[in-house]
Amino acid sequence: MDKANTISIERFFRNTPQEIFSAFQNPKNLAQWWGPKDFTNTFEVFQFEVGGRWVYVMHGPNGKNYPNESTFREISSHKIIIEHVVLPKYTLTITFTPQERGTLIEWNQEFENQTFAKNMRDFLKTANEQNLDRLQSVLDMNRN
Repeated sequence: MDKANTISIERFFRNTPQEIFSAFQNPKNLAQWWGPKDFTNTFEVFQFEVGGRWVYVMHGPNGKNYPNESTFREISSHKIIIEHVVLPKYTLTITFTPQERGTLIEWNQEFENQTFAKNMRDFLKTANEQNLDRLQSVLDMNRN
C-alpha cells in the first residue's frame, strides 16, 4: 500500500464485527450512513458478493449528484474490499478486528492518482470520519 496515495483512519466501535458487517450487507442500512454528513444515496445496483457491482448516486446537500460505481473484490466477516471503478479510482479496504468489548475498524482508501490523494487528503479524512460517525448512529439505532 503506497502511503502517499492512501487515506487511512481507524475507529473503535462498541459493536461486534457481525453487527458492523450487517450494516454493510443490508442496502437499506448502508444507504442511511454511506457518505459524508448531509449526503443521501440512491442505490441502482447492489450485488453484495465477490465480483458484484454497486452502482449508486450520492446526493450532496448542495443538490449536486455524484454518480458512483464500484465492484466488491473481497467480502468476509473481517474484511471488505471495494474497488471504485469510476473517477476518482481507488480501492477501499475496510477491516473489522475484534477487540475486548468491541471492534476496531481500519478504513484504508488507496487512490490511483497520487496528486488527487494529496490535494484531497484533508477533505477525504473529514468525509471518512463523518461516514463512520453516521455508521455509529445507524448501529446505535439498530441496537435500541
